[in-house]
Amino acid sequence: MLEISQQVEERRGCRPEAIAPEILDSSVPLVLRGLVDSWPLVQKAKQSAGDSIDYLSQFDSGVPLTVFTSPAENKGRVFYNQDYSGFNFANQKADLSQVFAQLIEHSDNSQAPMVYVGSTNIDHWLPGFRKNNDLALSEHKPVVSIWLGNRSRIAAHYDFPTNIACCGAGRRRVTLFPPGQLENLYVGPVDFTPAGQPISLVDFAEPDYHRFPRFRDALKSAMVVELEPGDALLIPSMWWHHIEALESFNVLVNYWWRNSPAYMGPPLNVLQHAIMGLRDLPQEQRAVWQQLFDYYVFNPQDQAFEHIPEQVRGVLNPIDEASAQQIRSMLLNKFKQ
Repeated sequence: MLEISQQVEERRGCRPEAIAPEILDSSVPLVLRGLVDSWPLVQKAKQSAGDSIDYLSQFDSGVPLTVFTSPAENKGRVFYNQDYSGFNFANQKADLSQVFAQLIEHSDNSQAPMVYVGSTNIDHWLPGFRKNNDLALSEHKPVVSIWLGNRSRIAAHYDFPTNIACCGAGRRRVTLFPPGQLENLYVGPVDFTPAGQPISLVDFAEPDYHRFPRFRDALKSAMVVELEPGDALLIPSMWWHHIEALESFNVLVNYWWRNSPAYMGPPLNVLQHAIMGLRDLPQEQRAVWQQLFDYYVFNPQDQAFEHIPEQVRGVLNPIDEASAQQIRSMLLNKFKQ
């Protein structure tokens, strides 16, 4: 296991129906011990994995879901295959009851093949679950997902939305890095990824310091926390996090929300477009565009646009839903050219 001295700051006494705004707005990770202890799922999980499976089964919609499987020799690591031409896991459709049957079959095997259901919308696949297992975050309009399976290792990645991850069953170990550790984490492709987000290529179980020497520097600012059933972890936007499910049966429920309107779109799309349009320009041209981005995007000053009549400032005005749609239509037309 990695040697990490920093622990995530802990808060106790938080309740699902009343999470303080200063916690939700935190710019650093916070572990909320016992936040969801009152959830029936957690109470069942503290009795046994079988009890939590029985509890979840009553909400089964019967709609097949996507299941990821990987041979035991991969030790639960969700990653690329050996030559990076694909991935080291397969996916298929299965009923929830079939997933539970596989997990029960391998429950006593510490070398079991990985069985993993990731980022599955709770309201669609487990209708009614949130009636008694929920956080009062409706004003943030979160996307609420469930993750379940046996032992797995999800490579370090970031998410643009803020995240509260609630441990419903089993245990999770989460290793976190500030956004500034990007170059020390040896991040892989941005357009060919296991689950949509770029991931660190470092194997946290067996880090190759010869191939990835700067990973030692990343570890100096890393934090680690283990979550028990009932605990939750707030992961701020853009923080890197590596997640390990440690038991033969694990359930995580997470809430994602963004602090900007959804109509503004995913910033990763903008990055990919910039790579296509700007990265391979001559250096002197890139320098000019860097100045333009700073002027218009990263450090805009209100007074810089005062000479333009407000009614014709277009995208220089604050973006609302209508102007976002206009920009999106304009871009689509340009992409067709």
